[in-house]
Amino acid sequence: MLRMSVDFPQNKQPFQAGEVALVGAGPGDPDLLTLQAYRFIQQAEVVVYDRLVSQEIMALLPDDCQRVYVGKKQAEHRVPQDGINQLLVDHALAGKKVLRLKGGDPFVFGRGGEEALFVLKHDIACHIVPGITAASACTSYVGIPLTHRQTAQSCTLITGHVKDCGQLDLPWSTLQNSKQTIVFYMGVKSIPIISQQLIAAGRDKATPAALIYKGTTPEQHVYRSTLESLHETVIKEAIKPPTLIVIGDVVGIFDQVELSNIGYLTPQKN
Repeated sequence: MLRMSVDFPQNKQPFQAGEVALVGAGPGDPDLLTLQAYRFIQQAEVVVYDRLVSQEIMALLPDDCQRVYVGKKQAEHRVPQDGINQLLVDHALAGKKVLRLKGGDPFVFGRGGEEALFVLKHDIACHIVPGITAASACTSYVGIPLTHRQTAQSCTLITGHVKDCGQLDLPWSTLQNSKQTIVFYMGVKSIPIISQQLIAAGRDKATPAALIYKGTTPEQHVYRSTLESLHETVIKEAIKPPTLIVIGDVVGIFDQVELSNIGYLTPQKN
């Protein structure tokens, strides 16, 4: 069990009854939790949690903590967002320490901003605890640097979630730079659109690409492909969410090493 004797800095507020804490649980590996996230988890009286929070992290909660599951899947929302917002307020007004536990970082495609605004609108204090977002952790665990000198000078994180009309409304012309890494969250269903639009915008069809399934967890698997062949790879391997899509020359940086375990690279054997 993790033991900590870290004192609160003077400019940080303790977690008090009647407050909400939006906490990023990271991408799944409990070792990637921040110390601050662990501290808040240990104090929670009610937790409202998402589908991508791992069981190992849920096991860190106090035994008497009330658990409320509000996970979402494609076209299947157990509790609508308005209902989630209200749950946070209701439990806080009941005098509880309310933990809103989200996979990754609450402010990176996690709707954390909406929830914080709603809570504050009801005169309830809200703690914000960052988490390691999937784009950073999952790529590192499979040997893909998001930036690399002379290969990629920028990285863009994008939601690949399509609108009800089936369209993905993005500034495609700004994504054609070959020295830019692109990471799509929630984009498996949108891969045909993504490949077509990026190629039309000027990205090379042969641009290396990777699909990372359940990154940083024991079920992690990485599938390497090209921009043109992404959809074919998804069909062939029957890839499903949660999968991160990485597009850019950085995908091939460590092709000559072995990924023998998550986050562990070794020289390739002849």
